[in-house]
Amino acid sequence: MTPEPSDGDLRQATCAVVLAAGLGTRMKSALPKVLHPLCGLPMIAYPLRALTEAGIPSIFVVHNPALVSLREHLGQNVVLVPQSPPLGTAHAVQQAQPYAQGFAEVMVLNGDTPLIQPETIRALVQARRAADAAVALLTMTPANPQGLGRIVRSEDGARVRAIVEEVDCTPEQRRIREVNAGAYCFDGTWVWSALARVQPNPRKGEYFLTDLVALANAEGRAVVAVTVPEEEGLGINTRAELARAEAVLRQRINTQHMLNGVTIVDPATTYIEATVQIAQDTVIFPNTFLRGNTVIGEGCEIGPNSMLVDAQIGRRVRITYSVIEHSRLDDDADAGPFAHIRGGAHIGPRVHIGNFAEVKNSVLGAETKMGHFSYVGDATIGAGVNIGAGTITCNYDGERKHPTHIGDGAFIGSDTMLVAPVRIGEGAKTGAGAVVTKDVPPHTLAVGVPARPIRRLRPNED
Repeated sequence: MTPEPSDGDLRQATCAVVLAAGLGTRMKSALPKVLHPLCGLPMIAYPLRALTEAGIPSIFVVHNPALVSLREHLGQNVVLVPQSPPLGTAHAVQQAQPYAQGFAEVMVLNGDTPLIQPETIRALVQARRAADAAVALLTMTPANPQGLGRIVRSEDGARVRAIVEEVDCTPEQRRIREVNAGAYCFDGTWVWSALARVQPNPRKGEYFLTDLVALANAEGRAVVAVTVPEEEGLGINTRAELARAEAVLRQRINTQHMLNGVTIVDPATTYIEATVQIAQDTVIFPNTFLRGNTVIGEGCEIGPNSMLVDAQIGRRVRITYSVIEHSRLDDDADAGPFAHIRGGAHIGPRVHIGNFAEVKNSVLGAETKMGHFSYVGDATIGAGVNIGAGTITCNYDGERKHPTHIGDGAFIGSDTMLVAPVRIGEGAKTGAGAVVTKDVPPHTLAVGVPARPIRRLRPNED
């Protein structure tokens, strides 16, 4: 029995060609099909990731240069290969020959198959090697095979004799449920000469990669198949299939987090993108969306009904019915319900952000409290500050944003308007309803409209 290929074997011997030049007309979109997002990543990122995790670093993506550029969406190890004009799948693989010739094996995947797993790729390589086959291909048996190429096997079922497109099937062949899933591992020496012999399809005038199966059989070379569950072989052609793939990926992502020690109270209503990191003993409550490069520390409680986008969350943080975007919350902070923290805010340790409070592009020092119905923008706030209800930093004059600085231990009375640029000194206080247009010295009480200092505060009043 041939041993399973090691990562080293694949790294040295196997390359991959990913087909991504299709127009994707059934998506009805100006965006190329392979760039449609799935759980936070473009569709094509998933087969590329599967190949890399399977141990195949040499990847060539065949694209249509007339469409939106794929470069910014691909890893640095990926080589872009143009196909213009697009003349079918066999023609697409031929475009990669200058790069892929010389490898012992050539994997071919479609860029619209995001559910394929690294283990499946390795199994396909193993099957080809074990049979010394010209072709190993992936098959599946969907509940509804309509529109897919049927797999015609030898009488003993061990070999694949042909892939017959549905339009060309006989009535008997149409009853076959095993279909082509569009992933292949080719003998790297044989494939290039075989591609040169493929003839254009008489109906479409294109060169089909599936014709290599018939060529291999004609030469007496083996063609073997690896069968996978329908979901893994799913190709995305419509937005309905996109949603179906998203559901599968979301389940995989949630399951992996739970295996890593995260409690997800209701996985069916929890939406975690592939780029999110969550430490153990954190609890995610229902209707929570975790997106982008969000990182969550140990022992947090997130949700319900919350959204975190590119958020950096420390340990033991509680977020309830709130939105956190492009911001950082340090250990033991809490936010919500109905808080909005956005645009580069940094919430320090043990800070409390209450209901209907908004923070933008501001730093709040340790143990500061901002209870409710307040807005803080473009501000630097020290430690132990109390922000009274209804406090507003008036940071925008219609042309420019201006900063507010509040010193440690200050007390900002309810309904205070802080007209930036302005500084509130350490230990200072503002009275309820004050409109502060000038700096308030440390340890000073300011009241009125406009606010004016009325007295120095005694130490126990700070």
